[in-house]
Amino acid sequence: MKDGIVPITDAERAARRDKAKRLMAEHHLSALIFEPGTSLYYFTGFKGWWPSERPFVAVLPANGELAYVCPAFEEARARELLAPGSEVRVWQEDESPYRVVAGILKDRAVTTGVVGVEERCRFFVMNGIRREAEALDYADATAVTAGCRMIKSAAEIALMQRANDITIAAYRAALRTLREGMTHDELGRNINAAYEALGFQGDASVSFGVFTAFPHGSIQPQKLKEGDVVQIDDGCAVEGYKSDITRTTVFGRASQRQRDVWNLEKEAQAAAFRTARPGVPAENVDAAARKVLTDAGFGPDYKVPGLPHRTGHGIGLDGHEWTNFVRGNRTPLEPGMCFSDEPMIAIYGEFGMRLEDCIHITESGAKFFTEPSPAIDRPFAES
Repeated sequence: MKDGIVPITDAERAARRDKAKRLMAEHHLSALIFEPGTSLYYFTGFKGWWPSERPFVAVLPANGELAYVCPAFEEARARELLAPGSEVRVWQEDESPYRVVAGILKDRAVTTGVVGVEERCRFFVMNGIRREAEALDYADATAVTAGCRMIKSAAEIALMQRANDITIAAYRAALRTLREGMTHDELGRNINAAYEALGFQGDASVSFGVFTAFPHGSIQPQKLKEGDVVQIDDGCAVEGYKSDITRTTVFGRASQRQRDVWNLEKEAQAAAFRTARPGVPAENVDAAARKVLTDAGFGPDYKVPGLPHRTGHGIGLDGHEWTNFVRGNRTPLEPGMCFSDEPMIAIYGEFGMRLEDCIHITESGAKFFTEPSPAIDRPFAES
């Protein structure tokens, strides 16, 4: 399923940096500081560097070009990974990398004002820069990074669509291998093997029976038996862009109790989907799903039996990113935002039901990346 994948272009990344600069002006930030990670990859395409005690830092000024700071002995490798012509300044093992960063700020005329620090930048790195550039103030840059990354372009949505299509294909193949006595680890390996056959990597989370009530699985050994609820939760990445899908079914014949709770879960997922449209506060989506469950006697709030977590999370280059369908989040939805839609009914000691499909917001409302499950014994819509 690799044919036809179109990576993010250099032109789109340049446009992202331009948008970041506009947002920096709005939020009165003179520069942004990054360490390697998904935000730096988003703006530059730079990846393949691990965080260590030797800082690698990127500086994006509000006025001027991006520059990088890396250990001198790593310069050649850094230039292999960076775009041709990138400005790279180095520091020797007995020198301060933070002084080099301060030098870039000074050369870009950032001598007063506020420098934004990407939220995942480690404290010792930020603190080292602050000591070398004491005249500057420092603030959280999430308003800029999230302000860019929350709104996906058509190219990003296409990559996420492919990731979701791949995940459904892997699930379809793996669920055909269900058999009495198989372990949850075996099914997980089968899902991962299906991804591999499709040309990708996955990391499946699988639960059987009573352990499906644990939202992120259990460490307990599990063997499949007739009548067990089966829950698989997973995703893959295409050019870094993630999918996240949960399917819940039953091995053998489902009981009436299982069918009733599954159908209620489907109703809650549908209520969230109907509510998600431009201009609606994110918390309203959570409230819509939660009302379905509360009206049926579950909860209330985050109590179990019921829905113990938010209804959905943002998704993109990170499996969980800004923003969330959760109470108190008044962020208005906008076209291009992407989320999971995954209310869950957790009944400890019995089973859990979670249906999860990702959505993206369009001008006319929400759109699913994948068709939701039609029924407890039909985890996939007809292809």
